[in-house]
Amino acid sequence: MMSGNYTTIDNQNVSGSVPAVSDPPGQVAVKFNDASLQTFPPSGTQGKISGGAGPPRDADDTFSKPVSSSSEPQASGGWFKIFTVAAYQPYFDVDTSDVLERIKDSLLPFGGSFNEKTASNPDLYGPFWICTTLIFVAASIGTFVTYLAHKLQHKEWNYDINLITWSAGVFYGYVLVVPLCLYIILKYFSAPSGLVQLFCLYGYSLFVFIPAMCLSVVPVEIFRWVITGVAGIMSALFVALNLRNHIVSAGERWFLIVAGIFILQLALSFVIKMYLFNVSV
Repeated sequence: MMSGNYTTIDNQNVSGSVPAVSDPPGQVAVKFNDASLQTFPPSGTQGKISGGAGPPRDADDTFSKPVSSSSEPQASGGWFKIFTVAAYQPYFDVDTSDVLERIKDSLLPFGGSFNEKTASNPDLYGPFWICTTLIFVAASIGTFVTYLAHKLQHKEWNYDINLITWSAGVFYGYVLVVPLCLYIILKYFSAPSGLVQLFCLYGYSLFVFIPAMCLSVVPVEIFRWVITGVAGIMSALFVALNLRNHIVSAGERWFLIVAGIFILQLALSFVIKMYLFNVSV
């Protein structure tokens, strides 16, 4: 059909020809040459984290490095750590209320629950200051007792400096040596106890001697014997009753061990009386 200068084909099938499919408008077909294609990430990243891109070379990898070994000798100092202050610091970390509560328990020996109360947190603060106070109280009270006795008899009196050194040797030595020996004995009988807990128990057991020494200024010999005896029995009962339940597991000889502990505490009170308050004018 002709219409002017244009020819229109309507619903006609032209034999021997296939109509070409033209590209949609606005789209351009782009062909790449296979030689120019590359894989990302490059093959050089093999061995990195999951084949992903690695961090920059100047990145800070402080947290990925192992901890320096300079602190390892400090953590594993062996038995040399007993010569450091840090080794004893936990045993002096105690409140005043705790110390007062333990002193009160030492004056009530029949309770027998001191070891249970201090099992998780035994301290050396109380025992240290109790022994130190005992040294100065024993030396000062002993000196005053001898001075008073000489003045009552109108005789010359001379100060004895050996009271301080003797008191320090007795109290510090007793609190260190006796618990250590008991620790070895209990370990031998398969009833081990903590060494620091024994130091704590024996240290607080000596507190009762402080008021006993203060009462010994009374210039009556029989009164001094009674005061020293009562203090010794209270101290001995406090240690023996608190260790009895633990030592029972040592077998049939537990009674001998408890009896030895009781007698040793009484012997300490006897030594204190004979040396410090046995006044001869």
